[in-house]
Amino acid sequence: MDIAWKGIVGGIVTALIVALSKRGNVLPGILPLFPTFGLIALLVIGAKGEMSAFRETCVAGMKTIPAYIGFLVACYWAIGRFDFIAAVASGILAWLAITLLIFLGTGLLAGVK
Repeated sequence: MDIAWKGIVGGIVTALIVALSKRGNVLPGILPLFPTFGLIALLVIGAKGEMSAFRETCVAGMKTIPAYIGFLVACYWAIGRFDFIAAVASGILAWLAITLLIFLGTGLLAGVK
C-alpha cells in the first residue's frame, strides 16, 4: 500500500500538468518545480528514522539541480533544430551526462587528495 499512494501522488501531479496545459504554457512549466519525487524520496528515507540518511538524500537532491537546468537548456536549444521528441531526448541525454559527471566526478575527486 505504501507504493500505491506514491503512485497516486505522481499521477495527480501528471494530471495537473495535463489539465493546466490547456490554460497556458507557464503553469505546466512551473509545476514540475514542486519536488514531487523529492518529497516521496524524503518521506521514504525519513520513515527509516535516520537523520544522516535524510540529510544525505537532501544533498543528493541538491546536486541534481545543475542537471535539471542542463536538461531544460538542452531542450530549449534543441527545439529550434529538431522535433519535440528529439528535443526532449537531447534534454535527457544532457541530464544523464551532467548527473554522471556530478556523481561519478565527485566520487573520483574524493579519492584524489
